[in-house]
Parts: sequence; structure tokens; C-alpha cells
Amino acid sequence: MNWDQVKGNWKQFTGKIKAKWGKLTDDDLTTIAGKRDELAGKLQERYGFAKDQAEKELDEFTRTLGP
Repeated sequence: MNWDQVKGNWKQFTGKIKAKWGKLTDDDLTTIAGKRDELAGKLQERYGFAKDQAEKELDEFTRTLGP
């Protein structure tokens, strides 16, 4: 699955995102609204990830969502 598909179905994926990264709030997810760079920034902020680690986390997450 690619990020455009995640963005297009953002509301459906917010539950999976919260399950994986529980430190993200509903307000965070509403503000992010499917924008990958904003989600990466929030992961850096909440989890202390470096930028490349946040990107790696997002790549792994999208791979787990299927084709």
C-alpha cells in the first residue's frame, strides 16, 4: 500500500495508527489529516525518533497494511 491510499482513507487508518503509536492523540491525528511529513514530525516529537527513524517507522507501517 502507498501513502496516497492511506491519506485517501485517513479516517479508516487512524485506529491502526493509534494502536501502533498510542502517544498520538485524536487531536494530533485530526491535525495531521493524512500528511505523511506531519505524522513523521509528530512521531519525532512524541517518541524522540530521529527523522530517518520516523520515516523508517512509517515505511514499515505502510508495508504492514498490505498491497
